[in-house]
Amino acid sequence: MARWAGLLRPLSPDPATLPRRTVIGQLIKSLISSRTRDEVSIPAYRALGARFGSAAGIARASVAEIGQTIAAVTFPEVKAERLAAALAMVAADRPDFDLAFLGEMTQGAAMAWLERLPGVGCEVAAAALNVSRLSCPVFVVDTHTIRILRRLGFAGPAADSRAIMTAVMEAVPDWTGDDFLWFHMGIKRLGQTVCRHGPPDCPRCPLRADCPTARATPAGDG
Repeated sequence: MARWAGLLRPLSPDPATLPRRTVIGQLIKSLISSRTRDEVSIPAYRALGARFGSAAGIARASVAEIGQTIAAVTFPEVKAERLAAALAMVAADRPDFDLAFLGEMTQGAAMAWLERLPGVGCEVAAAALNVSRLSCPVFVVDTHTIRILRRLGFAGPAADSRAIMTAVMEAVPDWTGDDFLWFHMGIKRLGQTVCRHGPPDCPRCPLRADCPTARATPAGDG
């Protein structure tokens, strides 16, 4: 795992150079990002801020208004409903929308608190904890991670997001939040450019020496 992380580092920026959102900000961003490129989801997130001003402002907006604002993302109506419902639950428990307290909880408890919210699964909860200012040592698993770690043989063909997240974290228990984010961004970039859905471009892959899929792929395929 450490070797793979080192080989993937050139594919992603140093997490220390990235802007960190508040936990609620990252939660909102992650809720609207599923199956949507950053080039689309980031402007949509910024549009929410420009129109409604804050998480509290978004919570006061109607589902229709939220949907109109994030219309460029995939499934905007569904995401608007989930975002409105999630923010309503947060407001009932934390009217100031300050979720920094999650950093004082155990990882399991913090994940459980977030995953009770509508639309918040393992990936969104992990992103809120790791990619935000908390920088918790939690690994974010997305479709690229699942595909690549299965192809590498690290995860079985039926392994789901939670199983893969747990396995990665157990393999590198001394990693920091930045270490996990760096690995996540590197493997995501690899999935977007080389180890894509469909035939992978194995000759270009920095992990090919460790990959049984690459060894089984005839030269020139992909």
